[in-house]
Amino acid sequence: MFCILAFIALSIISIFSASHRWLAKEAFDCVFRRITLRPCTTGFKEKMKAQLVGTLLSRSAIAARIVNRHFELLSWILFITTVASIFWTGKGLYNYYMYGSCNGLNKTGFCALDPKGENNKVSQTGGSCVDGAGDESKVTLTSVDLSLFPTVDKGVKDSVVFIGCYSCDYTRKAYPLIQKLISENQVNYTFAHYPIKEEMLYLLPIGYCAYNQDQNKYWRLNDKLFASSKEDIAKKEFVENILGNLGYDVSAINSCSQSPQTQAAVVAQRIELEKTNIYGTPLVFVNGKGLVGPKPYRVYERILKGFRFW
Repeated sequence: MFCILAFIALSIISIFSASHRWLAKEAFDCVFRRITLRPCTTGFKEKMKAQLVGTLLSRSAIAARIVNRHFELLSWILFITTVASIFWTGKGLYNYYMYGSCNGLNKTGFCALDPKGENNKVSQTGGSCVDGAGDESKVTLTSVDLSLFPTVDKGVKDSVVFIGCYSCDYTRKAYPLIQKLISENQVNYTFAHYPIKEEMLYLLPIGYCAYNQDQNKYWRLNDKLFASSKEDIAKKEFVENILGNLGYDVSAINSCSQSPQTQAAVVAQRIELEKTNIYGTPLVFVNGKGLVGPKPYRVYERILKGFRFW
């Protein structure tokens, strides 16, 4: 067992140190012979054992005695630890590549490749743009009526649903990635504004009326709202100026946004979004799979395309 452990360690070290390559070769020869049910002829195990015990002897006779007596047992322990470390490291790398987190989809534990957890941060639904926390396993589109929201229906099987707040940083980070995703792939796309801050609530009826007045212009309005500063879009006059520049009838939109029918529609939208069990934005569903927080682009793309290693 020591031969296998030494082969793994020395193979890595020999990449950087030429002086260890002969040891790696002996370790390989020993491993190959053990696999083929033959004893090692190089005396590699005894050679390494003697070197290790000799080094320890100059520092601690007790430690050297323990290693000499239980060398095989210690080799097994180190081997199991090494294999476990390789397995968990490999799993972490796979999860990070696939989901943007070493711990798996939407998991917020520590990840050495994303130490600040940027790929899982959300704007909390409590009213401020801070890190949010919730049960990511419960986010769902089941029973949610998406027909109440702005949608581009291309009649294809793939779909992307983007739920976000215009004024929050994590939504703004994810928005251009989602736009790239839907521009490079044939997908049905739905957008739902979910205000986190109170000053963004006034945009709900305006967005509803703008979409109903002209659906094509609505998507350009959406782009401009996300491209503008958070401070500017908090001002109604600024948004009205964008509407006018896009060719909207601003007076008609203002009148529409104040009507009881529009207010009822906005409430109905909010009720539907609550069914997703949303606890922060952005919340993106790619073919029904919920992704909480701004993920790397590759994560969205691979889930959309159903990419698997096996």
